[in-house]
Amino acid sequence: MTPNRREIMAGAGALALAAAMPAAARATGAFASKRPAPAQRAFTSPAIEAEIARVKAKIADPELAWLFENCYPNTLDTTVQTGTIDGRPDTFVITGDIEAMWLRDSSAQVQPYIHLVAKDPKLKRLFQGLVQRQARCILIDPYANAFDKDPTAPSKLEWSQTDKTEMKPGVAERKWEIDSLCYPMRLSHEYWTRTRDKAPFDDTWSRAMKLAVETFRVQQRKDGPGPYSFQRPALQPTDSVMLSGYGSPTKKVGLIHSMFRPSDDACLYPFLIPSNLFAVSVLRKIAIVHREARGDNAAAADAEALAAEVEAALKAHALIDDGKGGQVWAYEIDGFGNWVFMDDANVPSLSGLPLIDVVDRNDPIFLRTAALAWSERNPYFFKGKAAEGIGGPHIGLDMIWPMSIITRAMNADDDATILQCLRWLKGTHGDTGFMHESFHKDDPKKFTRSWFAWANALFGQLIVEVADKRPALLSRPL
Repeated sequence: MTPNRREIMAGAGALALAAAMPAAARATGAFASKRPAPAQRAFTSPAIEAEIARVKAKIADPELAWLFENCYPNTLDTTVQTGTIDGRPDTFVITGDIEAMWLRDSSAQVQPYIHLVAKDPKLKRLFQGLVQRQARCILIDPYANAFDKDPTAPSKLEWSQTDKTEMKPGVAERKWEIDSLCYPMRLSHEYWTRTRDKAPFDDTWSRAMKLAVETFRVQQRKDGPGPYSFQRPALQPTDSVMLSGYGSPTKKVGLIHSMFRPSDDACLYPFLIPSNLFAVSVLRKIAIVHREARGDNAAAADAEALAAEVEAALKAHALIDDGKGGQVWAYEIDGFGNWVFMDDANVPSLSGLPLIDVVDRNDPIFLRTAALAWSERNPYFFKGKAAEGIGGPHIGLDMIWPMSIITRAMNADDDATILQCLRWLKGTHGDTGFMHESFHKDDPKKFTRSWFAWANALFGQLIVEVADKRPALLSRPL
């Protein structure tokens, strides 16, 4: 029987999954490679292998170098499935321990490799295939967050079988999250910017992106609740949506409703501010691709108009007092004047806004917001013997997500903060050689998800950035 998602995320369940990893991934020895044997790797790239060698040579700390070598290629080693559909490249990327593709995760998992796409035709084809696959997924259902590889099959995820929503073939899970559409837009823009390759941006892609923009507009809910609702009979209240699946009441102010956060937890108030900020950014990015790759000025103008409307609503309604005479971004609001301040480790988060090109990391409002999120003002900020960082309700109290520590390091401008984050990350992998979804603040061997490719990829991206921008930090053991 397939374990449900909550069981997978439980520490014992995650540890049990280690037995299913490739034999090479269970190698013993102080710093023996945890990568699958070359013949067992799902995808190989000379450019990636050269990048691993280049960066690893700059890392004096043997354990940190080992972690980097294990984590950076983990997505390619274990989660990528390539092929063709109708003679065109196709790439399906699972999250790791769950045999389904999340639009968010799949985009974030490959982000650390995109700067190398011009150096390897095979890697370029991988990105072409993922852009195309994501477009086809959106056309199946723009409200779904996760998809099966077979577009004609019912969901294989056991926890989705009793969901009260309009499940379609090919959909693995149907939790409406704004970021599920934002990430493919961001990936398309990044690929276009780096390659100027028009190949993936065909009519299928165009229809998908226009549908994504229209879905955002429908979820402003100016003319009624719209077609989406979701309920799940589950013990965890955060797995379902109140009021017949439409969420808490809102005043329609121009913001986009999101029923779920990027953690896949239900929102308290449907105006999720980090995701609305993300939407503004990617709507402008996708307008560039429409205009430059396809000459579609109408689609570009439509996306830009929506971005301007949502941005104005954010400035009017989403800023709150920080209690010290300044303003910060709320985490969620309802438009009536009610708000929640917290942060969740999953990106888009308030702490992670610069990582997704939403704000400059030196923006004063962001700096105040991030400082407040990394404090006891955030109920999901935890300090313990092993580390400090942000978690979220998805796993429970006292569980820190490495993603939050990585995010903090990527946003930092001072060596001391970056070094502290690297030391926390080095000391909390639970003797596995990989990042995890979360770990206990006092005991890193109590963790969830031994195979979580998104966190591994993000850690690898951090190390590459530090090696290129602050190599001195890696020139001596931590």
